[in-house]
Amino acid sequence: MARINLLPWREAARQQRRQEFITLLGVAFGAMVGVIALVHFYFEDRISYQQARVQYLKTEISVLDRKIKEIAEIEKTKADLLARMDIIQRLQTSRPEIVRLFDELVNALPEGVYLTKLEQAERSVTVEGRAQSNARVSTFMRRIEGSKTIGQPRLMLIENKEKTDTGLSHFRLSFSQIATKPKPKT
Repeated sequence: MARINLLPWREAARQQRRQEFITLLGVAFGAMVGVIALVHFYFEDRISYQQARVQYLKTEISVLDRKIKEIAEIEKTKADLLARMDIIQRLQTSRPEIVRLFDELVNALPEGVYLTKLEQAERSVTVEGRAQSNARVSTFMRRIEGSKTIGQPRLMLIENKEKTDTGLSHFRLSFSQIATKPKPKT
């Protein structure tokens, strides 16, 4: 006998297709959730990696900032030391100048002229003293002008013998020291 299927086969096929659709939809949804989770974890990993790099760079920047400060302090110390060395060098080269100044003063000082005060500021020297006559002060000025290491005398004050109780004229004059080049060391 022939078998006749009286069951609604279209309804069963429809039901099976619906079941397959729901299964595929579930699989697609699961795959989508999986892909989203993978993308999420990937980007989380990248973000944490970048944050670690940023933290590393911040640490290195702070180390470099400290080194820059140290270098700036060293540069300042170096500049201070160079300035001190320059001052010491100038003092070393000017040490013989004071000896030359006194030597030239002794050579330029005529008889009858006595120095009572000597002041030096940089290259300018001011002397005060007593003289037996104005002519002796004039001789003193001419000798200063003819000197190799001092020159440009300027008379600032001269008081006659009558105004002083010592019988000597009081004078004040200034002159300049002429810079001499130090001899090169060989």
